[in-house]
Amino acid sequence: MNREHEAWLVDLDGTLYAPRPVKLCMAAELSIAGWGALSTLRRFRSEHEQLRRSQDAPSDPYRVQVERTASALGLSTEQVERLVREWMFERPGKWLRRFRRAALLAELAAFRSAGGRLALVSDYPARLKLAALGCDELFEVVVASGEDGGARWLKPHPDGFLSAAERLGVAPERCLVLGDRTDADGEAARRAGMAFRHVL
Repeated sequence: MNREHEAWLVDLDGTLYAPRPVKLCMAAELSIAGWGALSTLRRFRSEHEQLRRSQDAPSDPYRVQVERTASALGLSTEQVERLVREWMFERPGKWLRRFRRAALLAELAAFRSAGGRLALVSDYPARLKLAALGCDELFEVVVASGEDGGARWLKPHPDGFLSAAERLGVAPERCLVLGDRTDADGEAARRAGMAFRHVL
C-alpha cells in the first residue's frame, strides 16, 4: 500500500458511487413522481454552481443555497429543504448502494485498517448518503456543507480539505485527495498543496 500519504481525503458524490446510473434512475423516478420538485431542484443546483464561482465566503453555503432558491421561487425555506432532502438525499439512497464503487470502498477500508487516516469532504450534506452506502463508520472526519463543521467555501476553494487535514492532525503535503472532478476536487487539492487522484 502507498504510505507516501498519511491521510486520504475523499469526495462523496460521483466518487464513492458511479454517478451516471444513479442520475438515470433518479431522472426516471422524478419523471414519475417528482414533477413538482423539478424546478426547485434545478434552481438549487444552479445556486450551488453560482456559489462555487463566487468570491464571497458565506458562513453556511448550503443554507445560502436554500434561502436563494426559496426567494427566487417564492417558496418557504422549509419547502425547499423538504424537497431537497427528499429528492437529493433520501430517495437516491437505494440507488447509491446499488451503484457504489465497491472496489474503492474496499481500498479505503484497507487503507484505514493499515493505519491510514480517512476524511470525507463534501459540498453537500453527507450523513444520509454515507449511511445508504454502508460506510458511515469508515471516515474519522466528515466535513460536509449543510452539517456542523462544514466548510465556509465550496470547492475548488481548498477550505474543506484544509479543514479535514487540520482535524486529522496531518500536514497538507501528507494528504491525498480522491475525487471525480478535476475542476473542483483536483483544483482544490492543488490550492491546498495536496496530491490528487482522479476517480473515474
